[in-house]
Amino acid sequence: MNQDTVSGKIDQIKGKAKQSVGEAIGNDHLANSGVADQVKGAVQETWGHAKDAAQSVANDLSARAAERSAEAKEHVTGHAHDIREKVAASTQNARNVVSAKLDEVKDRHQRSA
Repeated sequence: MNQDTVSGKIDQIKGKAKQSVGEAIGNDHLANSGVADQVKGAVQETWGHAKDAAQSVANDLSARAAERSAEAKEHVTGHAHDIREKVAASTQNARNVVSAKLDEVKDRHQRSA
């Protein structure tokens, strides 16, 4: 777990607390700020996961390449492609989740305005 992942989790926890307090006391600005912190935290945590995944893939590929012959390297290349596709799909999914959360925040703000 890297610094981005940890910071992202902390921002999300802080954001949830701010949102809860803001909603409890009727302070829309504080509640909205809490949601924004949650979104920021989710993005930062996702970035941390993406960096970890990329590093893990790079380490794995380096170790495999050093151990295998040219024929095995072709197999690793195909496997690496699959892993890259999974990382890209996971990143896209995370982006979609964050975008949906942002849309939710905008909708909630428009309804309360």
